[in-house]
Amino acid sequence: MIKHSLFADQEREAKLNELGDTLRLLEQHVDFAALAASVDHAAPRPSRERGGRPPFPTELMVRVLLIQQLFNLSDEQMEFQLLDRLSFQRFVGLRHSSQIPDRTTIWTFKERLIEAGASETVFQAVNRQLSRHGYMARGGQMIDASIVQTPKQSIKKEEKDIVAAKAMPADWSPTKRRQKDIEARWTKKHNKSYFGYKLSACADKRYKLIRKIKISTASEHDTLHFEAVIDTSNTSRDIYADKGYVNSEREARLKSQGWRMHVQRKGNKDKPLSEAQERRNRRIASPRARVEHVFAGLAQLGGKTLRSIGLARATLHLNWKAATYNLRRFAYLKEAGIVAF
Repeated sequence: MIKHSLFADQEREAKLNELGDTLRLLEQHVDFAALAASVDHAAPRPSRERGGRPPFPTELMVRVLLIQQLFNLSDEQMEFQLLDRLSFQRFVGLRHSSQIPDRTTIWTFKERLIEAGASETVFQAVNRQLSRHGYMARGGQMIDASIVQTPKQSIKKEEKDIVAAKAMPADWSPTKRRQKDIEARWTKKHNKSYFGYKLSACADKRYKLIRKIKISTASEHDTLHFEAVIDTSNTSRDIYADKGYVNSEREARLKSQGWRMHVQRKGNKDKPLSEAQERRNRRIASPRARVEHVFAGLAQLGGKTLRSIGLARATLHLNWKAATYNLRRFAYLKEAGIVAF
């Protein structure tokens, strides 16, 4: 027999807390008001001179986008889940509201950030908050890159040169133009082809938090963004990277600036690695592998694929993805009692 209760809502919320609601942990440890203030500073709220329905509070929208990245939801799925899911409603503060941000509202908020050049704002604000809690970059840094795929594009042979120049053929309809990503590029890795963008990232060795990122097209080589993601705030001068970042000229330059380079060496058919180089690679492998945990965490959040079109939206999406990873990691560090020092 099904038991009915006048207090079913409260009982369900209590059960959620017992089971360990991830969003509840974030609520306990993260200052969302500070994140919203950073967003409003970088991308001011639209004027209401012409009237109309007032926009949802920025803090509420920050929470919505965080959920979207945490559970890898499209704008349409996000709208549905906000209507349907108790933990989402509770987290964004809409438990007793008849109104929720629909797919258009979510899309408009993200476009506001892109137009204001504020795609990196939340990621930077999250890292400032981590530092205030004492989780500064320590123990050296690990640099790596990952391909982020987008849906493959079907383009005629005669259109390829036009698209390569980041232009669109004149005969494409407006609908077709909206669906074609002319900025994503093809690349090969381990003899397999991928289409999309690339995320280069630096994580600190102590806490495995992402400190700097760079988004580019997939065709740009990882090594081009090595120096762009070096975190000068790290308390250690050690830099770890895999064989894809070998560059003797750059290593010499960075060493002269005081960095300690730990880049694995690669051999070839004509010149295999010596025993000393093999031993050096093994020594580097263990600390360097910690960055793979970071990219695995991003992959769990859906960080290996994109639903958006264009580099600008990819930049926004991946900055929010990295910020979400850091917040989830931050909550874990707090709950696990890993004290910042």
